[in-house]
Amino acid sequence: MGFATHLGPWLLGTVKNTTGTTAGTIRNMGATVVTQTGATTVSDTTATTLFVLPAGAMINNFIVNITTAYAGTTGNTITVKIGSTTLGTVGGATTTPLSVGRATFTITDASIATYENVGSTDAIVTVTYACAGTASGGAASVTCVYTVRGSDGVANPSQA
Repeated sequence: MGFATHLGPWLLGTVKNTTGTTAGTIRNMGATVVTQTGATTVSDTTATTLFVLPAGAMINNFIVNITTAYAGTTGNTITVKIGSTTLGTVGGATTTPLSVGRATFTITDASIATYENVGSTDAIVTVTYACAGTASGGAASVTCVYTVRGSDGVANPSQA
């Protein structure tokens, strides 16, 4: 098995255009959901590139798996951003340590517009680790689940 690339959204379904009002004649196509994963460690104290999302993508979710515990003395925070927009965080000022396992990714209200559409150009997703005390240990994988769409954010053309 190998890897393949594809430009633009894939539309999946059996009815491309609505021609009636009953099931089987109403459009049922949707866009493909895909993922990208990047690694982060305790040494990522400045913005480090995780991956790049294609223009127009809609972010559905982030999954953060702590693979090695973050053992900072007074708080550990992993922050994920696109540009200056914080997409969400793991941990916080009083969290110590970040234990091995699936971490809760807290999404900010201010980032919802970016979740709906990352913009008209490819979006670089970065990660930063911060610790209020002495940092030690720590590694995680960050997975972004997103819907591939056109660079204008359109997933489904209105007509063929």
